Amino acid sequence: MTRDQPLPVLATHGGKFHCDEVFAYAVLCLALGLSEPGRDHILLRTRKPGLIDTADIVWDVGFVFDAASSRFDHHQRGAPLRADATPFSSAGLIWQVYGEGAVAAVLRESGSEAFAAAIAAELDETVVRKIDEIDNGVSAAGPAQRDTLGMATLVGDFNPSWDDPAAAGPTAGDAAFQEAAALVSGILRRRIDGLRARLAAEANVLAAYKAGEDPRILVLDRGMPWKNVAFSHDLPILFTVSPASNGNWMVDTMPPEPGSFEQRLPLPEAWAGLQEAALVAKTGIADAVFVHLRRFVGAAKSRAGAVELARKAMEL
Repeated sequence: MTRDQPLPVLATHGGKFHCDEVFAYAVLCLALGLSEPGRDHILLRTRKPGLIDTADIVWDVGFVFDAASSRFDHHQRGAPLRADATPFSSAGLIWQVYGEGAVAAVLRESGSEAFAAAIAAELDETVVRKIDEIDNGVSAAGPAQRDTLGMATLVGDFNPSWDDPAAAGPTAGDAAFQEAAALVSGILRRRIDGLRARLAAEANVLAAYKAGEDPRILVLDRGMPWKNVAFSHDLPILFTVSPASNGNWMVDTMPPEPGSFEQRLPLPEAWAGLQEAALVAKTGIADAVFVHLRRFVGAAKSRAGAVELARKAMEL
């Protein structure tokens, strides 16, 4: 955008705000690279038809849904539904058009845009759909069971109270709306990065598994989530070797199923609770450090030593 170009005008309703239009605004700002009203865009919070008609993008107001003309309301008869008949809120409608772009904008900072489509689809199911349900009063949990620390509640708490001077006048709630949007944007960024990290870990785990010498031993050059990858891809892993922050190399056992505290193959009973010299004498591995009494984890000072612990455990 050059100085000669008018600022894009974004419009939603004024007055009390809810999670769906705040979330939609945060998504638009990420996808369109917008940061501050008055500097790179104009935000109108109004119900005046004349002002709404001047906007480039309108959501949660106006009684029109037409993505081609950037109108995203869901309060009119014939408002759009998801494939399973769940009604959209403005968050869901905006997400269908701008969600992947918003995710890609966040991922661009780490060069991980390749994950954008997968993350956008998962967020639609796990976050955006929930906002749609709550805003339309069709939450499966029901009103009495709603999470009082959930995002919809936290956003609602930003609204000025009835006796707050900020609750009156033509700009009532505008500053609070921006504060709520900043909260939502931060949550969304962190959730995107968490999913990026999970997908990156999955790719790294699968690459390490493929490069491994023994399909029963997974060797990772960095600590990362690996158990869910092993379960979802049905990998026959018994032990994983990876570095710890203290310089040791850990040997972790594989549970038989998610959430289990058992092991497919525990470390040998004869090693249980041994440390340093006693463990070295028992295993014959010169840099062995310890094996937990419960036999689910052990360590050596080197990668080679940890791999050897895993190998000998399988032999025994």
